[in-house]
Amino acid sequence: MMSKPFFMRYTLVLLFVSTSLFAQKNITAASDATAPLHALQPDYPTHYGAAKPEEVQSVIDRVFNYLEVATPNHFVNKTTGAVWSPSQPFEDQTVFSKGDFRPISYEWGVTYSGMLELSRITGSAKYKDYVFNRLNLIASAIPAAQKNESKHVLHGLIHPRALDDIGAMGMAVVKAKKAGFQTDMSFVTKRASDFILKEEHRLPDRTLVRIRPLHHTMWLDDMYMAIPGLLQLGEYEEAVFQFNAYRKRMFNPSLNIYMHGYLVDAEEHPEFHWARANGWALLTTCEMLEFLPANHPARPEILNQLKLHLKGLMSYQDGTGFWHQLIDKNDSYLETSATAIYTYVIAKGINMGWLDPKIYGPAALLGWNAVASKVNEKGHVEGTCVGTGLAWDPAFYYYRPISPFAAHGYGPVLLAGSAIMELVKNKNYQINDSAVHLK
Repeated sequence: MMSKPFFMRYTLVLLFVSTSLFAQKNITAASDATAPLHALQPDYPTHYGAAKPEEVQSVIDRVFNYLEVATPNHFVNKTTGAVWSPSQPFEDQTVFSKGDFRPISYEWGVTYSGMLELSRITGSAKYKDYVFNRLNLIASAIPAAQKNESKHVLHGLIHPRALDDIGAMGMAVVKAKKAGFQTDMSFVTKRASDFILKEEHRLPDRTLVRIRPLHHTMWLDDMYMAIPGLLQLGEYEEAVFQFNAYRKRMFNPSLNIYMHGYLVDAEEHPEFHWARANGWALLTTCEMLEFLPANHPARPEILNQLKLHLKGLMSYQDGTGFWHQLIDKNDSYLETSATAIYTYVIAKGINMGWLDPKIYGPAALLGWNAVASKVNEKGHVEGTCVGTGLAWDPAFYYYRPISPFAAHGYGPVLLAGSAIMELVKNKNYQINDSAVHLK
């Protein structure tokens, strides 16, 4: 007997894989005569329904307890282990004490924002104390570190070379001061202002741009690396200009999502819709609506942009509640940090009155249940893509590693937890006719 042609065998394999992956596994033996089939409980891969406030708090506590011990809280001599004090020179050997994260990174600027939101919503001082203690540590070393011109651990904060070095940290310092932080860190805020407004590379029309990996490359990430800092510094017109400059070049109005990179001098712009970069853009839109003056004329257009972007994103949400690493590529992996950012902004938008809770709430609740499933018993956030540059091919994004030590996951999870906590306390979502609805 002749074997089937290769293309027929290949097709059969694809059909088998396809039906294995996507067939509904929740098959019931009941009939409509013995049970109301529409009311049977589906076999959801993640929890379905609104989380209880105490459940949200439990997830937040696991993350907080881990970060409290995993973030450095003093400086030491790298060779001797001796604790550094502000009366000593800040030498090349002076490093942060052992920990899993760097408390001066842009990722930690996001984490500080999440902690401050949690303190505001829960009334617990421990979250803002976490922020104040780390900022006090950094502030204590800046005078001595300024005297050392070599590339020590605070060099990027004092001599930034990219928006990543200073934008989110400048934003976090101003937010902390609004929350009651008393220590003088005007050096950091002044440095952030000078770098964003005067030193970072720009196009002739003054749009912020990078010179890596290629000359005049726009990274969607830079919306967040610059604009929230500008807002906290009161540079509202510059914030609006940069927001529109990125939106006009990088937002795809057919898909209602953003491309990750834009090469200014190129005729074509390959579009890779990386999830976390879309998160940075969405989070920036949220910051614009929260911190622009209430009477600013740009607000209606920015609110419209928020809704357009969410229209695109919500159409791609996976049935598990997550979003994919490449948003519009269902065969790319499910990614935690982007899911957490989208969850935060949707829930925050409802809490602020920008979004209809009936329409947007279920997506946020599903997103939170997905995110919560990735916080393990140690408080590690799993499933987060590591730091990612810019590429013009899909393999780069498909195969980026994930790690529980990717700092990008922690701030978004804290932010998402803060907004979901506020949402479930103030809105009554229940299962009605087998689905989540606002009562």
